Amino acid sequence: AAPVARARAGALTAYAAGSLGMGVWVTVPGLLLLYFLTNTLGVPSAVAGVTLLLPRIVDTLVHPLLGSLSDRRARGSGHRRGMLRWGLLLAVAMVAMFTVPAGWTGLPAALWVGCWFTAGNLLFAAFQVPYLTTPSDLRIGYHERTRVFMARMLFLTLGLLGSGVAAPALVGDGGRAGYARMALPLAGAMVVCGLVAIAGVRRLTAQCGFGVPDQRPHRAFGDVAAAWRDRDFRALALSYLLTGTTTHLFLAALPFYTAYVLRDAGLTAVLMGGFLAPAVVAGPGWMLLSRRIGKQRGLLIAQGVFIVGSPALLTGRTLGTAVTLVVVVALGCAFAGLQLLAFSMVPDAVAAAESRGSALAGAYTGVWTATDAAGTAIGPYAYSAVLAAGGFVSTSEGHTVAQPDGALTALLWGFAVLPALLMAGAVAVQLRCRLDRRAAR
Repeated sequence: AAPVARARAGALTAYAAGSLGMGVWVTVPGLLLLYFLTNTLGVPSAVAGVTLLLPRIVDTLVHPLLGSLSDRRARGSGHRRGMLRWGLLLAVAMVAMFTVPAGWTGLPAALWVGCWFTAGNLLFAAFQVPYLTTPSDLRIGYHERTRVFMARMLFLTLGLLGSGVAAPALVGDGGRAGYARMALPLAGAMVVCGLVAIAGVRRLTAQCGFGVPDQRPHRAFGDVAAAWRDRDFRALALSYLLTGTTTHLFLAALPFYTAYVLRDAGLTAVLMGGFLAPAVVAGPGWMLLSRRIGKQRGLLIAQGVFIVGSPALLTGRTLGTAVTLVVVVALGCAFAGLQLLAFSMVPDAVAAAESRGSALAGAYTGVWTATDAAGTAIGPYAYSAVLAAGGFVSTSEGHTVAQPDGALTALLWGFAVLPALLMAGAVAVQLRCRLDRRAAR
């Protein structure tokens, strides 16, 4: 059926509130977990990288299966809310992950964190997949899909900003007790936001209609294969894989940059604020720009800003904190476009597939969130590999060590130059996507 509806503000706000809680899980492990492992738990950087990578590999494999499962359940029930409720248990994994048993360091500590990180990722996937499929389910049009994702992006940015500033502040001096103290209130906020979001999904689908997935029998791997055969969607997903790798590398590297390059660990919260606060304002600007030039061109501009801006961070120590903050603000504005425009093109891919005779919104979203999960894994792992190659020396709570010159060079170039190279690859792949041209027909 042709799109006819428009989401009302109240239901849209309730739905988007779920992204506040999602922002906590996206930000806190990405920002603090690598540093927590290497500088508090004494886990070698190479082992820490693997500790973060393996749970994400499991996560990446599970997402497409959950997407297909979500489609099957939606065919029978007419909604996707059942899986959303499992995501409320994510709060337990959040607290446990940062509450490592006393005296555990090195490999035992890494195993504890890795197991709870895996559990948390699976619970997050159970929420994320049906939640992000909702805009594809609604009977709405091209620009209205951007509006729905704009609301979601605004709340996600607020979640990223709030947790990105609050988490380092709550951790304080970096001791174990500080990390445990940080996790508890943020976990509580995640539960509240999840409950509000479930109610919002119910209201949105009641207002805008629900596109029931294709009723023909499907197998999970067949659904995933069908989504992956879509050339435009595949280009979009591969581009976002590189984009997500870049932004999550940035998050993982930021505490190292402030501690060892700017020589003030307290600036982590300041730069996180500088990165995320502008995104609240920039998001509506990217939405308006996409209405004038299309989502594809807007996304390429956002990627280009990251390519130009990242290498400027090489000058952080020379030019000072103020110039560094200006660069980070510019990257934060680009980050808003990277998130909003890429995510809002996923329902466009689903709509294009539906026009060709198949409606597999959950399968498409599952592949997409698997791509997102892979980026969150590869980014920190790539940075940990750079640290290991440079000879970075890990330490445990209460101890400090002098880092060799090679480690300092590696952590700087890994933070400033590697993101630009990754984003250049994202642009090269994104140019192959033709979704905007098809939508304009």
